[in-house]
Amino acid sequence: MSTAILTGPPVAGSPLEADLRALGFDVRTANDATAAAELINAVPAQERVAVVDPRFVGHLHALRLALTDPRFPAAAVPGALTAQPAARAALTRAVGRIPVGAGTAHLTDVLTDTLTESLDRDETGLHRVELGSLVATVALTPAQREDAREAVAAVDDEAVRLRTAVKSRDGFFTTYCISPYSRYLARWCARRGLTPNQVTTASLLTALIAAGCAATGTRGGFIAAGFLLLFSFVLDCTDGQLARYSLQYSTMGAWLDATFDRAKEYAYYAGLALGAARGGDDVWALALGAMVLMTCRHVVDFSFNEANHDATANTSPTAALSGKLDSVGWTVWVRRMIVLPIGERWAMIAVLTALTTPRIVFYALLIGCALAACYTTAGRVLRSLTRRARRTDRAAQALADLADSGPLAELIARSARGRGRTGSFLAPVMAFLSAAVLLVWVIFENDPASWLTVGVAVCSALLAGAAVARPLKGALDWLVPPFFRAGEYVTILVLAARADVPGALPAAYGLVAAVAYHHYDTVYRIRGGTGAPPRWLVRATGGHEGRILVITVLAAALSPSGFTIALTALAVALALLVLIESIRFWVSSQAPAVHDEGEPA
Repeated sequence: MSTAILTGPPVAGSPLEADLRALGFDVRTANDATAAAELINAVPAQERVAVVDPRFVGHLHALRLALTDPRFPAAAVPGALTAQPAARAALTRAVGRIPVGAGTAHLTDVLTDTLTESLDRDETGLHRVELGSLVATVALTPAQREDAREAVAAVDDEAVRLRTAVKSRDGFFTTYCISPYSRYLARWCARRGLTPNQVTTASLLTALIAAGCAATGTRGGFIAAGFLLLFSFVLDCTDGQLARYSLQYSTMGAWLDATFDRAKEYAYYAGLALGAARGGDDVWALALGAMVLMTCRHVVDFSFNEANHDATANTSPTAALSGKLDSVGWTVWVRRMIVLPIGERWAMIAVLTALTTPRIVFYALLIGCALAACYTTAGRVLRSLTRRARRTDRAAQALADLADSGPLAELIARSARGRGRTGSFLAPVMAFLSAAVLLVWVIFENDPASWLTVGVAVCSALLAGAAVARPLKGALDWLVPPFFRAGEYVTILVLAARADVPGALPAAYGLVAAVAYHHYDTVYRIRGGTGAPPRWLVRATGGHEGRILVITVLAAALSPSGFTIALTALAVALALLVLIESIRFWVSSQAPAVHDEGEPA
């Protein structure tokens, strides 16, 4: 429920009340500041309240942006402001501070402006809407009103609304091949009362059907899979555009959008692997390798961004060069395409699926994503080394949460605490060695399914504990989580591949998918400002070093077929554990409504 209070001189014939009702507000009027204060206080604290000057002249979409966007506790344009429950107390204080009596006309003549300035001073998170070409003003005289109406008529707010529904920064394929028409699909959905979450779910179902078509292993199935994957991506673009078009942002929507993107892509990889198997070609190792590479790429993105989220320092020369390159039109698109973002990647997968074989699809995917990962990671390493940034406690905690250290690493870290210097390169070196020692052993050892491998895994855990013994505030400490992810995922892949029995790699695929979901869920919780998953969940999953130990013990103690069964059981148990807790959290979460505007490649 939302209430709009009109306070100020009434204006005959104004469409303002009708516009406010069209936006879902119950409209009430107040003759002066005292009456407005009484009406504001009468609105229940859990409801949104808006204060609007009756002399407001502007576009309906300007009002929509100011009064209905759920992402901000308070928002304002000239002549109108809103306060959600989180900012209601500040609004009440602002109204209470307005003096009554002679000499106060300058404060109450345009009451909305006075309240807006007061909320701004209170640091309530007031959002001042960037109007661009939209009009929002308070017309104090008939001449001003006429000029404002002419300005409103000169700008098509629906065209502005459609244009701003599209991300300002996106990939080449998405910008030029999808968004020109998907925005109209978003408007069509809005006019029929569809929600972004419904479109997101439709995109997931379409991708799952595409995976099913790919799993048939027939040329017709592959062609249908390619078309359906592209249509799923169209819907994937549409849900975000619908959210921006109709301002239907939500915490649940952001989580669904981000989570389903990963689920769609990785389910499609599995469908391709199943289809290839029907044709006698086993590409499960390639499918799992593609999922590992994509997940590690994302962890690099997440870790770097969190490490520099609130870092304070001068911009590095590398970042300055990047900014100069972005000022040249063609280099912008080249650099965006090099990283193979989701639009270009899905287009490549869809076309190659329809025209070639799953093996070729995975070869192209692995080569393209490996080159993109080298390009982005090298650039970020250079930025980190040339930028003398001071990392905050918040950034260090985020990196520690992303590291996903379990009870064993925690115990080792406590015993090693104080032996290293915060800000040095010790943490990334220890993390690299933790992964490298284990991977070199399992890749080059003739029989990695042995108790010697368990001993190497213990050594890897010791190094991992040493890596997180100090706060992760060093220039390259953001590399710690990606090293841990690579060590864990690739170890599972190699042990399953070396088992050389049917079903081992599919079981490993399911296990890595479950663990990766847990890691993505951690990222999205941190992004939403709600912190990492509870420690009991991290301990229950064993942490990255605990899972590695369990898997190496299973490989040493069981036969190859028994190892496959154990991997399957572990995958199911972990998936149920992390999914139940994740769904419980996001359904009941009171995190601020957000929408992901920059999902990494």
